[in-house]
Amino acid sequence: MELPKIVQKKPYFMDVTPGTYAFCTCGLSVKDPYCDGSHYGTEFKPHIVTIEEQQKVFWCGCKHSKHGAFCDGEHKKL
Repeated sequence: MELPKIVQKKPYFMDVTPGTYAFCTCGLSVKDPYCDGSHYGTEFKPHIVTIEEQQKVFWCGCKHSKHGAFCDGEHKKL
């Protein structure tokens, strides 16, 4: 099992508008926290997230969250 690259040990705090987002799970994307296709050739796939209303989001920066695309503080244990 491949492990994702730890991009940063803190979340990305962003104000997002309604829409569908492809969250990067591999840590290789240059557009992190969003997927740019850099996972091709690995076992990783983007996590598709639908945001219904404008809101502030803490996207996971370490790629180890147990809440998928959203930070759960797991970076503090790395």
